[in-house]
Amino acid sequence: MIARKGISREVISELSKIKGEPDWMAEKRLKSLEIFERKPMPAWGPDLSGLNLDELVLYSPPTAGRFNSWDEVPAEMKQTYEDLGIPQAEREHLAGVVGVWRQEPVYEGLKEEYAKLGILFCSMDTAITEYPELVQKYFMNKCVPPQDNKFSALHGAVWSGGSFLYVPKGVKVDLPLQAYFRMEGAGEGTFEHTLIVADEGSEVNYIEGCTGSKDVYNLNTKRAVVDAGGTVEWVGGSMGAKYVMLYPGSFLMGEGARADHLNVGVAGKGVHKDTGAKVVHLAPNTTSNILAKSISKDGGIMGYRGLVKMGSNSAGSKARVQCDGLMMDGESRSDTWPDIQIQNPHVTVAHEATVGRISDDQLFYMGSRGFTEDEAAAMIVNGFIEPVTKELPMEYAVELNRLIQLEMVGSIG
Repeated sequence: MIARKGISREVISELSKIKGEPDWMAEKRLKSLEIFERKPMPAWGPDLSGLNLDELVLYSPPTAGRFNSWDEVPAEMKQTYEDLGIPQAEREHLAGVVGVWRQEPVYEGLKEEYAKLGILFCSMDTAITEYPELVQKYFMNKCVPPQDNKFSALHGAVWSGGSFLYVPKGVKVDLPLQAYFRMEGAGEGTFEHTLIVADEGSEVNYIEGCTGSKDVYNLNTKRAVVDAGGTVEWVGGSMGAKYVMLYPGSFLMGEGARADHLNVGVAGKGVHKDTGAKVVHLAPNTTSNILAKSISKDGGIMGYRGLVKMGSNSAGSKARVQCDGLMMDGESRSDTWPDIQIQNPHVTVAHEATVGRISDDQLFYMGSRGFTEDEAAAMIVNGFIEPVTKELPMEYAVELNRLIQLEMVGSIG
């Protein structure tokens, strides 16, 4: 297949044929295309007028195979993973890794002791071939259907790569599993799909990372369905990308279900991020907590757009929302659009929002104690995001702090 720009039935059919997909997936792709063509572009959030999908290559044919050992991965790809410390992390404190390069899986690894427990962890491409019944049951059905929005429909048509994770009943995975997606090349789209099924009584910690150029439209749909007694915890860090629309959602379907959303975002010069969370309480005695921290600098724009909905069957449920914005200068912006819908009188909902900026008095005080302006700003930022980082394992809290400090370089003065 020669990489072609734009989206059409021909491109999608050829993509599916090259991947050797079953008929049901090929049909789902074409159905998603029909929905995509009917759906309008979002008229809110970041300005998407510069996004011309007809000028993008939405799928590139694979340039490498799939490997079960880092030694077999081509040198250029391997070096990127080595620079990020992923092979070392897998050896020391991960149960398994899936690596994807330009939408195509290049590495799949799961330690033997975890495979013996019945855990399945591989790329989505592999899962369709080896575990078709599981994938077909869950793939873009009730969690994120193509009808959800224009970009979920686009995703259903041209998705490629991503990871699949299944944890059997009662199995508790004591080490995290990680997927890493690498974007390469200008004028391309990447549409990795992640599907996680944690069966009754199981526990798992999944980490996903993605790197690419700064000039990216990051238009994600992330969703969880939580049954009775279950808990989902979202922890997100949004660094880089030029335009972002990202609102992880949790649907609490069973009694006692819980969702925790923690997110930190940074927007610098020329960046507009519209982020937030969505939690829908559809059963009694459910609980949700949303904590969103945003930092804007050099004229960047951060927005929080959140929904908490208490359904008619949500008696005894509780929700708490806190969104805080820190502006590093007078040119930056921080917006908040909370949406709270209550259809049951026997629930508790709390919402708190604060927006502020680093003041000259704070910097002067820190300066009088011997700190430079950059050092003072870094300390203030660390204190601002501390409620999120304290919830993370130490190694990930350190990494998040490091990434944010890299984003903050030159933000003062």
